[in-house]
Amino acid sequence: MSAAITNILVCGIGGQGVMTATEILAEAALSLGFDVKKTEVAGMSQRGGVVTSHLRFGERVRSPQIAPGEADLLVGFEAAEALRWVHMLRPGASVLANTGRIVPPIVNGGRFDYPDDPIAAIAALGRTVHAIDASTIARELGEIRLGNTVMLGAVVDHLPLPADVLEAAVLERFARRKPHLLDLNREAFTRGRRASARTSAA
Repeated sequence: MSAAITNILVCGIGGQGVMTATEILAEAALSLGFDVKKTEVAGMSQRGGVVTSHLRFGERVRSPQIAPGEADLLVGFEAAEALRWVHMLRPGASVLANTGRIVPPIVNGGRFDYPDDPIAAIAALGRTVHAIDASTIARELGEIRLGNTVMLGAVVDHLPLPADVLEAAVLERFARRKPHLLDLNREAFTRGRRASARTSAA
């Protein structure tokens, strides 16, 4: 990643918590004194719509938008969406993708075909891809909406952010809004980080 600015592209389907996850990442970066810019640049945030969010942080950030070929990390909450946005990555950058399949409206509407194996397709493009089944982990914890916290736990060791700082940002968000889900989110973060470590080791 650039020493000056870190560029993270987050994509997925509405209802997966893409925007919430990006906000938490931004809060963690702000707490460390970084200049932070973020924006939703494509799609719709309602359930089922395609969502793409750019996050940039560093010593000095002028624009929130990541140019094609400059993303340091692509975080795909849905694997086919990750494949669709892989052109945004700089050379040598990697992908962290959830293998849980959610077919977006552009596929159901007949405009695009869903790829047979989006993870393999990303790898075939020469990209390093770390795949975890965040959706299954969330279901095992009893709440599919925990998938965004699982993804945050999975991504933390790929970022220039200390794990305890990002975890604190996650827990602070839920302590304010949904305190009854605090322990579940702590466990989801931990499970996501463990899953990512196993994938990286493999």
